[in-house]
Amino acid sequence: MRATGKAKKTIWRWQARFIEAGVDGLLRDATRPPGKAPVAKEKVAEIVRLTQTPPPHEATHWTARAMAKASGLAVSTVQKIWKIHGLAPHRWRVFKLSRDPQFAKKLHDIVGLYVSPPAHAVVLSVDEKSQIQALDRTQPGLPLKKGRGATMTHDYKRNGTTTLFAALNVLTGEVFGQNKQRHRSKEFIEFLNGLERDIPAGKVVHVVLDNVSSHKSPPVMRWLERHPRWTFHFTPTSASWLNAVEGFFAKLTKRRLKHGVFYSLVDLQGAINRFIKEHNETEAKPFTWRADPDEIIAARNRGFQALESIH
Repeated sequence: MRATGKAKKTIWRWQARFIEAGVDGLLRDATRPPGKAPVAKEKVAEIVRLTQTPPPHEATHWTARAMAKASGLAVSTVQKIWKIHGLAPHRWRVFKLSRDPQFAKKLHDIVGLYVSPPAHAVVLSVDEKSQIQALDRTQPGLPLKKGRGATMTHDYKRNGTTTLFAALNVLTGEVFGQNKQRHRSKEFIEFLNGLERDIPAGKVVHVVLDNVSSHKSPPVMRWLERHPRWTFHFTPTSASWLNAVEGFFAKLTKRRLKHGVFYSLVDLQGAINRFIKEHNETEAKPFTWRADPDEIIAARNRGFQALESIH
């Protein structure tokens, strides 16, 4: 036992097998009857088939308990079958396939700006994060401690909303942001004027942005005519994930806004401005695009084929 680190019963079992069959008995692993009879293959196939179909009761998907009740198996057995076959009926993925007829052309155009930007040019990814709420909790939360996470009340008090206009410099990773009360063409043009003042003269400006109406309104188009060094590159419809600044918005939400407590609108706007300043000073780095556009197009085509096969 001391030499092998095994339990006493294991040593006894080895001794008995050596007495019975010699060294061969130790080298050959003995067969052992299972403690429980394995689930029949037909039963497993039936559970897999049922899991992939809507349940007969009023529910959107099967739960382990509901499947165990319907199949007569234990909940743990159902969970093991689901794990082996990679089934997770409680999980959902949100998707939207772009039906833009110029999807491939716009995709290659924007990816080309990310991968090989023009010389002596500034490439900006521009978007707005609207309706950011300044939420104050009704009671102070408890701090983090051993064995317990930080707490916050489920209810809150609204102290107003703000809209963040942001532009991510693809070449440096720096973000230029402005907080506005509303989300209209007027505020968007004011934001563009701020960028125009900060960008050095002689630089050509390429802007990646989505198809929201405030980006295509007549006042914005007239502004674009008065500033010929600016070029807009619109993402395909239902493909805002192509916009690089969306990653910064996700980081802002996760790190600063989701669990933040803001006593006023000014407090919220100050927190956003400080987060942008800290990002530019410590975390800004060039944006790197890694996905192959041809693979994206192929995946989109497979998605449409799957939808057509369902309908």
